[in-house]
Amino acid sequence: MSEILQYIPGNSPLHTINPVTKLLLVILIVGLCVMSSQIPFLCFLIGVLIFGALFSGLIREIISQIPFLLLLSFFLVVLTSLTVQEGALLLPILPSTDPSIQGFGITMGGLMFGIILSLRFIVMITAFQLFVITTKPSDLVTGLLAFRLPVDYVLMLLIALRFIPSLQLEARRIHEAQLCRGYNPGTGISGKIRSMKPIMIPLVANSLAKTQVLGLTLDMRGYRARKKLPFHKLVFGPGDMISAILILIILGAFLYLHFFMA
Repeated sequence: MSEILQYIPGNSPLHTINPVTKLLLVILIVGLCVMSSQIPFLCFLIGVLIFGALFSGLIREIISQIPFLLLLSFFLVVLTSLTVQEGALLLPILPSTDPSIQGFGITMGGLMFGIILSLRFIVMITAFQLFVITTKPSDLVTGLLAFRLPVDYVLMLLIALRFIPSLQLEARRIHEAQLCRGYNPGTGISGKIRSMKPIMIPLVANSLAKTQVLGLTLDMRGYRARKKLPFHKLVFGPGDMISAILILIILGAFLYLHFFMA
């Protein structure tokens, strides 16, 4: 199992794009998908991201997230279908005795809202994943500092991104150690839930110990001295020009579907 949100070295077109350009593209995609409530435009954004992954040879990393995205979409659709009671009643669960009052059940408005919400999460997660796995940590820091973000926030984001694969690897080692000791919680959903208890306790304890070591390391390296470090200069190439054209295409599609087709 590959580590999630971990930089993958390569020379693909997405790897060579300037981190500032990639960050602008991700912000644009995430912002437009949040503002849009049209399924065709959200599917268009998903198609753009899939095309970028195919063009850069990173489609395997996207495919590995399909089970998680399908599970997330299923829960979102079920939750919104049962909580949003708007539109025509598609599947009555608790029929009403009063003909003038609609009963409780799955409505068209709740179902459509769940689908739109699921597509938004798919776009945001996929865009953020492509950005992280194709950007070096040093380039990520340089790109974030180019937006004049405080160094503390940049450091917290970088540490959080680095901790995710570390926690994943640590959890896998603890699980394998428990299996070697003969621990068998059973099969099915109940077995998976019971298997989390002997993993979470040592995982949390090890994470707290790592945070203390990390804090001491930052102090020893003089982070509190607030000295500015020289970063490499940002270079814009042909990939950034293609990204600028893609930004214009996405903006044009958004304006056309939301204003001219409305």
